[in-house]
Amino acid sequence: MLVGKKAPEFTANAVVNGVIENGFSLSRYRGSKYVLFFFYPKDFTFVCPTELIGFQNALAEFEARDTVVVGCSTDSEFCHWAWANTPREQGGIQGVTYPLVADINKEVAEKFDVLAGEVCQDASGSCCYVGERVAYRGLFLIDKEGIVRHMVVNDMPLGRSVEEALRMVDALQHYEQYGEVCPLGWHKGQEAMQPTHEGVSGYLSR
Repeated sequence: MLVGKKAPEFTANAVVNGVIENGFSLSRYRGSKYVLFFFYPKDFTFVCPTELIGFQNALAEFEARDTVVVGCSTDSEFCHWAWANTPREQGGIQGVTYPLVADINKEVAEKFDVLAGEVCQDASGSCCYVGERVAYRGLFLIDKEGIVRHMVVNDMPLGRSVEEALRMVDALQHYEQYGEVCPLGWHKGQEAMQPTHEGVSGYLSR
């Protein structure tokens, strides 16, 4: 559980707007941007491009909310580059401009606790793995101070909602600006709730 904690630090290679970049880190956004950091299992698959293209289609909406979008999988930067430069009608994600982090050593997925599979030992005592070592569909909303404020992790067959991710950004920013908490199904422009000094029990009874 990372909510309320500092997002794990990492440095890795990435593909940014179709170009390989060395030494990418989320810390570049510290103090200036919100970050929507999401993991997906593999390049050149089926559900994954629907999500990556969906986030690209909504990128202007995230940018209007001072939020950057960053993707990550356990593929290499070269696989990311090939996918990002393959036309969509051929199974690629050409036109995706936000960073795609290459986590080929699986260290980033482990730090965010979204790495599938388990490490075990065989009869000879050698290290082995049960299950495929790729990332679940984890999504983390990180504030400008580097604190994780929202997270959701889906199993691999279950695609996420871009609209829900935007709603969470809106809710966090509303709370930060007005100090009001956001009830079930709240959307930007709707009435929120002013917490009382009695704490949780106080506003739950309102």
